[in-house]
Amino acid sequence: DCRQYTNKTCEECLKNVTCLWCASSKTCMEYPVRRVLPPADLCELRSARWGVCWVNFEALIIAMSVVGGTILIMLGVCCCCCCCKKKSKKQVSEPDKDEERAAREREKRRVRQEERRAEMKSRHDEIRRKYGTV
Repeated sequence: DCRQYTNKTCEECLKNVTCLWCASSKTCMEYPVRRVLPPADLCELRSARWGVCWVNFEALIIAMSVVGGTILIMLGVCCCCCCCKKKSKKQVSEPDKDEERAAREREKRRVRQEERRAEMKSRHDEIRRKYGTV
């Protein structure tokens, strides 16, 4: 029974994990298992100790909120970084496609230019033959 440790020390009370120490009234009581936090009429959060004597519930709630918020922010940053990497990979692949398209067009122009040169050469050769300058 936790009540036997009332008016003793916090350490003695919390040796039993089912006990809750209230520092303001120096009472040791059963932890209200049905509730996550002890009700205010039982003990104030700043005076309630459970598990260890050096952490009260108020500090525990603040610390857990800070840790939880930090984790959420880190997850958000990681998600943003992943999205940015995916976008940058897409942007890198698009210029590759543009470069391939430009190379194909250059090759087509080069082939057409060679065909025109060949046609012009054959015409000039015909004219030279016709007028006997060859």
